[in-house]
Amino acid sequence: MSPHGPSQRTAWPVALLIGLGAATYTAWVLEVVLSTGLNPVQTYVSELAAQNQPLGGLFRATDFVAGLLAFGGGLLALLRLARYAQSRRPWAVLGWTGITLFGAATAADAWLPLSCTPTVDPECAARETAGLVPATHQAHAISSSLAMCGALAGIVALTVAARRYGWFAPLARYGPALVALELLATAWTLTSIAMFTAGHGNWALGAGQRLQVLLVALWLGLLAYSVHQERRT
Repeated sequence: MSPHGPSQRTAWPVALLIGLGAATYTAWVLEVVLSTGLNPVQTYVSELAAQNQPLGGLFRATDFVAGLLAFGGGLLALLRLARYAQSRRPWAVLGWTGITLFGAATAADAWLPLSCTPTVDPECAARETAGLVPATHQAHAISSSLAMCGALAGIVALTVAARRYGWFAPLARYGPALVALELLATAWTLTSIAMFTAGHGNWALGAGQRLQVLLVALWLGLLAYSVHQERRT
């Protein structure tokens, strides 16, 4: 799809939605200036939005908005790919599908909050292990996993598309480094979760997960800039 063709009339909403979604997805950094009572090095990001947290409603709202924005941007991009066959390339379709899934699952997270904070509350962790917590805990784990799977699929596929098809010069240039860092952060997070679940310590779970979601937001911002600059999806 030529950046000078009719597609330019509808590319800017995609860039706007994705860019706003990226910014809203970093709302958790407010914990630096707000008193949450949670250690960012040790706790899940999603524990900020737990039902027993005083600021839980704020973080659930920002998660929901971020998810809706990313979902809207991804869906609009897919609709544009359906309209302009010359850009309907496999890596692009896979990538935008991943972004759409990420947005939908992130929005769902806001409606499936944890009831308590297992990384800092031993009683909560014990109830979770025994299956005595609300079903939203398991549902939240599923939606969070889907969100990150969607994000990883989008990050990898659209970065490959940028490199393979000669699209999105900023993403083609800086995307591979962000992909590598994201995969390392994801490995750190998954390892920490596995060790915590097995009772072998925390392994700075919170730091790893915060790095993971921060890199997702940075990559989304780079994608939004690339879409805006080239007026295409």
